[in-house]
Amino acid sequence: MNENLQKVGDGTRVLNFLVDGILVFFLAIGGFQFWKFYVVYWHFKPINFWWFFAGAMFVFYFLFELLFQKTPGKWLTVSKVVSINGGKPSLGAIFIRSLSRLVIIDFLFNAFFGVPLHDYLSRTRVVES
Repeated sequence: MNENLQKVGDGTRVLNFLVDGILVFFLAIGGFQFWKFYVVYWHFKPINFWWFFAGAMFVFYFLFELLFQKTPGKWLTVSKVVSINGGKPSLGAIFIRSLSRLVIIDFLFNAFFGVPLHDYLSRTRVVES
């Protein structure tokens, strides 16, 4: 990785997660409530909330990191996502990064490899802007 880019600390990553997690939760609640209307009035099949949360999480991270290299949490902490060599991540890297966030053990990966699973698989890092 480029030496000029300073990796963010664990505290910054936790704050990013909390801010973004709250936003994703509210997006998922909105989608779930919207779907519930159709379940009640149009007899659509009920869907578990987890599917709305997972979909909102994937779309949220994919679009923000693809378009801006950062999410609202990263804007707050003045950080961004970069490829392992310091450049802008590719579409494929952002796709893998967003998809691998859905794996339950993502956060535990940090203890063994020093980076979360979504950074490891996508070969990206979160650095100070």
